[in-house]
Amino acid sequence: MILVGLTGGIGSGKSTVSAALAARGAVIVDADQVVRDVQQPGSPVLAKLAERFGAQVIAADGSLDRPALAAIAFADPDALKDLNGIVHPAVGAEMNRQVMQHVASERVVVLDIPLLTENPREGLQGKIVVDVPVETQVDRLVRFRGFDEADARARISRQATREQRLEGAGFVVDNSGDTAALAPQIERLWRWLQSLPQLPADYQFAGRKDGVDKDGVDKDGVDKDGAAPTA
Repeated sequence: MILVGLTGGIGSGKSTVSAALAARGAVIVDADQVVRDVQQPGSPVLAKLAERFGAQVIAADGSLDRPALAAIAFADPDALKDLNGIVHPAVGAEMNRQVMQHVASERVVVLDIPLLTENPREGLQGKIVVDVPVETQVDRLVRFRGFDEADARARISRQATREQRLEGAGFVVDNSGDTAALAPQIERLWRWLQSLPQLPADYQFAGRKDGVDKDGVDKDGVDKDGAAPTA
């Protein structure tokens, strides 16, 4: 197995790069998707959230009411800590499970994590950064995702800076252009990934450097849609 991390700021087009790698055969372990999966109706995590925060965080269809949960968590630091303590251990365990499924294979496994810079993982063979200027992020969030400019800039400011994200990058994808400019970079990235050494078959994925995958306490917040990021 070859194991790397993929990150990029909001509006960078990280998901586009992730999809392109998946199309070439990479296994994508998507942190945001794992968060959604562990909060599905009937899950232990959702039951714990309802027990801690009340029935008001459960929608009529039995799913998590993310805006309601976010409203509670943002208003109370203790509530936010409790939220992370419930969600993150389950997310860490599921991400570890997905990684370890491929440990004896020759697959390229990509951890797609928005906040990888803020909360690094141990044992990765490299970090891929999808990079764009801040003004490009703002423009994309306003034009394609319906943000107002102030909210877009606020979201960006809560993440690592561009310079922090680029520090320690093994491969940088410049996604400030169009898809035609991106395609040759994806080809180079794939060649770089295939050049990395295979991990030993007895490799054990350690998870987060701060140990939150084991201890369940995270210093980051929930996004305004109520989903707890897993970086």
